[in-house]
Amino acid sequence: MWGASDFTGGYASRRTNAFLFTAIAHFSGMVFMTSVALAVHAGFPTRSQVLWSLAAGAIGGISLPLFFKALASGKMGLAAPVSAVLGAGIPTIFSMMTEGFPGVGHVLGFVLAGVGVWLISRAEDGGTRPEGLGLAVLAGIGFAGFYICIRQAGDGSAVWTATIARAASFVVTSTIVLVGGHWQRTAPVILGMACMVGFLDVTGSMAFIRASQAGRLDEAVVLSSLYPVVTVLLARILLREHFTRWKLVGMITALIAVPMIAG
Repeated sequence: MWGASDFTGGYASRRTNAFLFTAIAHFSGMVFMTSVALAVHAGFPTRSQVLWSLAAGAIGGISLPLFFKALASGKMGLAAPVSAVLGAGIPTIFSMMTEGFPGVGHVLGFVLAGVGVWLISRAEDGGTRPEGLGLAVLAGIGFAGFYICIRQAGDGSAVWTATIARAASFVVTSTIVLVGGHWQRTAPVILGMACMVGFLDVTGSMAFIRASQAGRLDEAVVLSSLYPVVTVLLARILLREHFTRWKLVGMITALIAVPMIAG
């Protein structure tokens, strides 16, 4: 869900403002998940769970459009793994500190992840850093914050947690759109893509929330962070993206590191 959502969002953000696109996506996702929560009569979370969900949504509301801008400005196959490794690595360290040391495999995964990120971040032949890399790093850190806050939200209804988080994301992104003057006419095809992204993203988030409640945070984060595989494959198949040899090695290394971090 997340891989298809990121590819669609990154592609659409090349034709419209990323924050406006994300605001529309968050609104559609919020409406969809609210409908699901009401349909299944899910129990409403406690005050503490609501506050952590709002915090997660606010962080995600900023991180996702930054990630879409990274995908739109650079190569999707490079931006996605960088964000995935950072988004998985930071919560894994948090999980190790709060839930115990998971094993030597994590350490090997961190080493591979560092090598992968370094290879992806190396200067191109022209001596410049890959476009969108900085935004991808910021997005990855933001994703890590989202994961940790979701974990702190506890074992409340995953559907309502996703709904509340998405509501906070919508408020943050729509405020940025209004204050920053990013409002513009949007083509019907872009509106349709935004609604599809909202559905895919919020469904992926709900599935992640349930997974994190059922086991360790690091396992849920790392396995969920395999989503760049889908993004990369779609970019390669549909956009014919090509990479230098070392960039390709770095991308593969980073993706291999993701499951290793889980041990």
